[in-house]
Amino acid sequence: MGARLPDDLREQVSRALREDIGPGDVTAKLIAPDTRARARVLCRESAILCGTAWFDESFRQIDPTVQVRWNAADGERVAANATLCELEGPARAILTGERTALNFLQLLSGTATTTARYVQAVAGTACRILDTRKTLPGLRTAQKYAVLCGGGQNHRMGLYDMVLIKENHIAAAGSIAAAVAAARAAAPGLPVEVETENLDEVAAALAARCDIIMLDEFAPADLERAVALNRAAPHPARLEASGGVSLERVAAIAATGVDFISVGGLTKHVQAVDLSMRLI
Repeated sequence: MGARLPDDLREQVSRALREDIGPGDVTAKLIAPDTRARARVLCRESAILCGTAWFDESFRQIDPTVQVRWNAADGERVAANATLCELEGPARAILTGERTALNFLQLLSGTATTTARYVQAVAGTACRILDTRKTLPGLRTAQKYAVLCGGGQNHRMGLYDMVLIKENHIAAAGSIAAAVAAARAAAPGLPVEVETENLDEVAAALAARCDIIMLDEFAPADLERAVALNRAAPHPARLEASGGVSLERVAAIAATGVDFISVGGLTKHVQAVDLSMRLI
C-alpha cells in the first residue's frame, strides 16, 4: 500500500490513549509489573487490513519494548480467522493498549473493507469511488487513508484545498456564474466544483467552465442526459454523482458514464471489522 501515513497519526493515538487510560489503568495493576506475555490478534471475517501503524503507535506510546510482528500489511485482504499479528512484551502494557489499538484497527479496516466493496462493484468502468467530508471528528485523515487502502480515492480533505460551491453558496452569490467567478478570483489555482440539482444547473455550470460538476440526487435517466450534455459541451467538466448511493445501485450509476461517485457511507456509516486479541 503506497498511501502516505497522516502527519497527525501520533496525535490521534495520544488523544485516544488519554481518553481511555486517564490517570492510570487500575485493572492492569492486578498483574505483577514484571510479568511478560504473548498475544495474537485474530480477524473473525474476511476484510481489508488497515490501521497497523495506529496499532503499533498505541503500544509504542505505552511501552516501546512491546514488539508487534505483522502477518499482513495495510491494503491486503485477510481471510476469516486469520492471525493478523503477534505481540510480545510486558503484560501490563499489552493489556492497557489492547482496546485503543483494536479500536483503530477495527475502525480503519472497516472503512477500507467497505470501500473495497464499492470499488469492486464498479470494476470494469472508468468510474472512481470517492470519499467525502462526512468523517468521524478528529479522525478524518485516518479514515481517508483507509479509503485509499480500500482502492478508493480522496475527495477534498477540508474546506481549504478545493472550492465546492453548493446551493447555499449559489443563493448567496446570486448565480452559478457569479459564484464560479468569485471562486476563481478568491482562490486561483484551486479546483472549482459546482453542486447541481437539475439539468438547467448543469448547463449553467458548464457555461461557467467549472472543473467538476456534482450531480446531486439525479435519477439514472438524468445522469445519462447530464453525461451527454457534458460530452457535447465546448469545455466539458468531470462529473461526480452523489446522494442516495448504495452498494446495490453503484454499478448502475457508474454505467451512466460519470467520472466519480462520492459515497458518504464509506466513512460515516462505520461497520467495524470483528477482531479480538487473545493471550497465548
